[in-house]
Amino acid sequence: MLRKMPGVRIIPLKAFHPPTTSLALPTAASLFCELRQKIVNYNFPMKLSEGKQRRLKALSNERGVIAAAAMDQRGSLQKSLASARGVDKKEITPQMMSEFKTIVTRVLTPHASAILLDPEFGLEAAAARSKNAGLLLAYELSGYDNSQPGRLPDLLPHVSVKRIVDWGADAVKILIYYTPFEETSINDVKHAFIERIGAECETYEIPFFLEFVGYDPKGGDEKGLEFAKIKPQVVKASMREFSKPQYKVDVLKVEVPVNAEYVEGSSVYKGQKAYSREEALKHFREAAAIATKPFIYLSAGVSNPEFIESLHMAAEAGTDYSGVLCGRATWKEGMPIYAKQGAAALEEWLRKEGVKNINAVNEAIRSATPWYAKLGAAVPA
Repeated sequence: MLRKMPGVRIIPLKAFHPPTTSLALPTAASLFCELRQKIVNYNFPMKLSEGKQRRLKALSNERGVIAAAAMDQRGSLQKSLASARGVDKKEITPQMMSEFKTIVTRVLTPHASAILLDPEFGLEAAAARSKNAGLLLAYELSGYDNSQPGRLPDLLPHVSVKRIVDWGADAVKILIYYTPFEETSINDVKHAFIERIGAECETYEIPFFLEFVGYDPKGGDEKGLEFAKIKPQVVKASMREFSKPQYKVDVLKVEVPVNAEYVEGSSVYKGQKAYSREEALKHFREAAAIATKPFIYLSAGVSNPEFIESLHMAAEAGTDYSGVLCGRATWKEGMPIYAKQGAAALEEWLRKEGVKNINAVNEAIRSATPWYAKLGAAVPA
């Protein structure tokens, strides 16, 4: 028997056929489809395989919240270490990359429910993680193909989902650059790319975490005021798209829908206004309402104070996010210390400042809700 939501009429599945093309902005028809999908989800809670449930439980804390650290940076980490050291990036060896990741993982994972690493430089670090921490492994090549427009993604050529499972991971993570304002033909390639990975993850019963990062296809500054004004549309449209069932995504790893530096009155406000605080809170609520999958926030390379402020807004807005995957906001200030002073100095800094940073994030996500609540599922055994 169908459960009935107060004030909502049950709509037969055959009563509406969605359009075959997608638009950058939602039409009345697409909003109708979204409502219908929410009704379906309410009456038929999403079923996860036992393997996916077991692994998601391994990635979350005792409250069912994903409080994960991220250390899968590759190209950007190599460049930052080289810059701090004053050398060419080729002088930052694989051994140095592995050492940095291993130290960060060893120090921070006692304070995290999981760690995101990469198979290129992070497998040694994976073995050094705390016993309480689950493991996510990245599947994509670092960066994107800049030989053609559209920031198209690609996979690590020596990696498969089967190998990620064999390495002991609890989840597969993919990052793509995505915007609804890109050419339809380019986004179609990205859609097919994600469909293939979703099917591969389903075969091996391993959760699929999809991270999408917005950009300006015209080449504008994604940290500037003009992009801040359209960022809510980019984030919402991306969450709407990848909540669709054909992608088989289990957890959406999303940017916060605003840039806190342009929220009037925020603790990190820099004087240029893109939104009032109430407008920002509305964007948080609207983005959360769109998602039909559990979603977690990524720190996107911002400072710890800016990420904490964003999480405070998420809490104030009452969003039902299920945690964070937080990387550079906790450890990026350790990069120049490692580059100039070495491993011991990095470890000392992490034990003081890095632990303080990750604990501040843990405190800020007290309002987060369990990942299984978004699915309408029971508490996993």
